[in-house]
Amino acid sequence: MNFSSKLNHAIAKNNSILVLGLDPNPEMLPDRYGIPDNKSQYITAFGDWLTGLIQQTQDCICAYKLGFGFYKSLGASGLELLETILAEIPPHLPVILDAKHGDLNTNAIFARTVFEEWQVDAVTLNPYAGQDQAAPFLVYPDRAVFILCRTSNPSAIPIQEYPHPNSNSPLYLQVIREAKAWGTPEQLCLEVGTTSPDVLADARAIAPERTIWVRSIWSEEENLERLVKAGLNEGGEGLLLPVPQDWLSREDIVSSLASLNRKIEVIRGDAQRSGTTCEVWMSDVCLLNQHPHQDLILQLFDIGCILFGDYVQASGATFSYYIDLRTIISRPQVFHKVLNAYEGVLKNLTFDRIAGIPYGSLPTATGLSLRLHHPMIFPRKEAKAHGTRKAIEGKFHQGEKVVVVDDILISGKSAIEGANKLQSAGLVVEDIVVLIDHEGGVKDRLRERGYNAHSVLGISEITQTLYEAGRIDEQQYAVLLG
Repeated sequence: MNFSSKLNHAIAKNNSILVLGLDPNPEMLPDRYGIPDNKSQYITAFGDWLTGLIQQTQDCICAYKLGFGFYKSLGASGLELLETILAEIPPHLPVILDAKHGDLNTNAIFARTVFEEWQVDAVTLNPYAGQDQAAPFLVYPDRAVFILCRTSNPSAIPIQEYPHPNSNSPLYLQVIREAKAWGTPEQLCLEVGTTSPDVLADARAIAPERTIWVRSIWSEEENLERLVKAGLNEGGEGLLLPVPQDWLSREDIVSSLASLNRKIEVIRGDAQRSGTTCEVWMSDVCLLNQHPHQDLILQLFDIGCILFGDYVQASGATFSYYIDLRTIISRPQVFHKVLNAYEGVLKNLTFDRIAGIPYGSLPTATGLSLRLHHPMIFPRKEAKAHGTRKAIEGKFHQGEKVVVVDDILISGKSAIEGANKLQSAGLVVEDIVVLIDHEGGVKDRLRERGYNAHSVLGISEITQTLYEAGRIDEQQYAVLLG
């Protein structure tokens, strides 16, 4: 079960969107433990307290959060405590490791430790190293990452609200816009620290399809209601709230959580009843000679994936149009059609693993990995100059057959470079599958290098369908045909 399914199951089972922190924070240790004399006594007290919290609250919350900083600050014994607490959490409840990890040197090793050794379900990441920071974690398609977009710390305002606090486009919103393209909605979530419903509403407007974990403290019921309403999506879902830290030492925490869950459920119920509309694309044309992927072609055009103007491609060539597929992962209806289309090609091929070409095709490769039950790997865009200096992220064995998945075939350069890296590691690459082929003989050049290239759509097919459907005029038709 992937993180999204596990989380939704826990929300439905416990009727809660609350995340409870299990942190060995000395300031939160209940008075009944007194003041321990040494670290060993602290570890014992923390273990007893946090284990008791799990036993009390496992039917009242939807997930547990473990603040990695608290555990590692206690040294080796703290990491042992972390493993002890993880073992106490019921397996049906998701675990989020709040690490705010941001070190490129250790991200691949840390991803293995977090997801394979500790078996946590999600981890928080710092976004400022870009998609290169998140990619090693996204290799695990059944796990998730929360990208830190904003904190509620007042001294962070000059940074996260740059260029100024009253800006219409502050930096933290740009982080959300960019991070959305890094992974699927099921795998990439957002962490937003705020006590302001307006801030949360702005984040939700940009990312209607994402799970947002709010990190805030509320003191008034009115503010809680406004926060929840601002953060829920149109279906009354997609929001996680923290349990206030000062509740953790309460003797009546179970009744407090039950009361809070009831209040939130009323707000969610109102939101679900009012969310009567959803964005559904419907075809408005009926062609005599209908292309098998006609609806997909029209949707790609309608959501702005095909743009006209002078654009320099990654290959260095200048085209009078540009195809941008990054937005499809934020459109579930389109993304499912794209995965269906890829699956129609892949089902006729034989392979052990799926390799996504970074970074545009990684979300697609993740979706296909989950659908087809084949593990995913990816060749790094550039050789690492740090850490293990690995050229390939993810687990694999020499001699395995790998199918390469890319988004667009223009010159074939990125696909060839990726395939070469995979082969240099002892893997076998025979097939390269893309969504769109710009044609121009690229498939023939790949065949000369020993690769079978497969595409869902050719640019001429797209052009003809758009023209016949009235989406483009004769001038645009000529531009797309080149």
